[in-house]
Amino acid sequence: MKKLFLVFILFLTLITSQSATVSSDDPTEDSNELQLQDMLMLMLTPYIEKDLTDYYYPKILTDVSPHVTPWKIEVVETKRVNDFRGFQLQITFEIEPTDGGQWIPVGKDRMTYEISSGPEVRLINHTHLKTYKYPPK
Repeated sequence: MKKLFLVFILFLTLITSQSATVSSDDPTEDSNELQLQDMLMLMLTPYIEKDLTDYYYPKILTDVSPHVTPWKIEVVETKRVNDFRGFQLQITFEIEPTDGGQWIPVGKDRMTYEISSGPEVRLINHTHLKTYKYPPK
């Protein structure tokens, strides 16, 4: 009986310690990498909003223009196009543009931009993943 009770306590301790160490992917403190990613998103936001507006209006939205919140952009992939230390890069991310006023998501998109010296920012792929029903006024 004591052995069974001891095994139960050890098992319970193991389970609770493992669940306590599981964390989300969202950062909980600042880092150089996070600051650089945020700066990049701030710099890309005007390009993103223009391309989203061109796509959403008037086909999907007619009342509002889609807005971007830079802290809600999820970077999916980054890569160099022209090898090590080449300054032609691609960044792919997923974003949920909002209405800008109530911050209601209006859809979900995956976008790939090519960034090169100049600086030149060019949209090379836009995949509209989902349209959310926007509540009527």
